[in-house]
Amino acid sequence: MTLLTDRARAGSAVRVCSIQDLEVERGRAALLGTDQVALFLLRDGSVHAVSNLDPYSRANVISRGIVGTRGDAPTIASPMHKQVFDLRTGECLETQGKPALHLEVWQVRTVGDDLYLLRDAAPPSDGTASDGTPTEGART
Repeated sequence: MTLLTDRARAGSAVRVCSIQDLEVERGRAALLGTDQVALFLLRDGSVHAVSNLDPYSRANVISRGIVGTRGDAPTIASPMHKQVFDLRTGECLETQGKPALHLEVWQVRTVGDDLYLLRDAAPPSDGTASDGTPTEGART
């Protein structure tokens, strides 16, 4: 697990890891202050970041879930009770008969091989400023 500073709470871009630290369709966990984030590198090269906290079991296990798809939506199935979440929106697509809950989603920016997480309400940008540094973006 990667430990990050509280700068993540302020809405600034925080470097999490290198894309080389991730394996395709295998989750990794990072700690942002007191929040755990699950990171997923998909076969198409996209990276998604969602809360590692399973809202149904209240256990930090989402990074250990099963990556899949529903239509064109990349998904993660919780390893606890098998609820399926859209990695783009955090929406629960399969509640297993329980009330609908969701995962928090972080915007991911790539600068070179480095991955940055953003956690604020500004609209998404293309991810980099003109000098190549990460910009602030949106939680989706």
